[in-house]
Amino acid sequence: MHNKKLAIIEIGSNNTKTHIYDNDELIYEDNTTIEFKKNYQKGRKINDDDLYLLNKIIEKALEYTNEVHIYGCSIFRNISNEELENINLKIKNKYNLEIEVVSQDDEAYYTALGCYNNIDYERNICIFIGGGGSIELIFVNNKKVIDKKYYNFGVVDITREFDSLKEDIPTCTFEEVYNYVDGLIGNIEIEADVLILAGGDHLYWYNNAKYNLLENSLYDCDNQKYMITKEMNNQYDRDALITSLEAIRQNSDNPLWFDGSRAMKVITNLISHKVNAKYIIPTKINMEDGLKEKLNS
Repeated sequence: MHNKKLAIIEIGSNNTKTHIYDNDELIYEDNTTIEFKKNYQKGRKINDDDLYLLNKIIEKALEYTNEVHIYGCSIFRNISNEELENINLKIKNKYNLEIEVVSQDDEAYYTALGCYNNIDYERNICIFIGGGGSIELIFVNNKKVIDKKYYNFGVVDITREFDSLKEDIPTCTFEEVYNYVDGLIGNIEIEADVLILAGGDHLYWYNNAKYNLLENSLYDCDNQKYMITKEMNNQYDRDALITSLEAIRQNSDNPLWFDGSRAMKVITNLISHKVNAKYIIPTKINMEDGLKEKLNS
């Protein structure tokens, strides 16, 4: 595959991610907050302003390569075939490209593959794949998937239920949000020593909140360099609801991203307890990391 460049655009309910590769080397990445699900719920259709922002992302990718693959995730699984066809007709006419809607199973498979394919660890791992509109849990032991659990809610739904999570200091408590999410998750029978956080840039929260991370001493992997203990995780996640969110936003180059950040911290904290994880590994791994293996083959 000499000098093969390809771009992968993953459209989530809340964030749209772009990865551009030259062979296996990542040469460009971007994570843009486009609130597709939130705005869809207001007008019951995909918002034109959101599509305009998507077009800008497509145009940026085309500056690097003509081989651009666009994948729509949870929100695009829920729109009508007619609406999808109309959106794709416009993209086809403008860029000769189309959005391919990815099933929840495929989204989970490719993201999980990007987590476990290149690591050596013989005990149970739970891979958390979280987004604006859906959550997937993939349980792996020694590179074999042993269980899966899918949920049709995400941070957009939790933040809509507890709107003050977006405020500087929320009026809701950690326990209130935790108990609400607990009711949505229910029982998880299987346990895992390690919880890998994937499906988005989980490191973005820790880096902008200035929380310390430990070096991953469990296994060697370039895109899983850091970890925290369950004790650190409990402290950090509870602090997230009593610390100034505006102060954290000011550290970042994408302040809107933090609207869903507290909901994500509560969800991942709950999952860590449900599976009895001793270590939590925040990553930037997403569906592109598994998809590039398929597209380069």
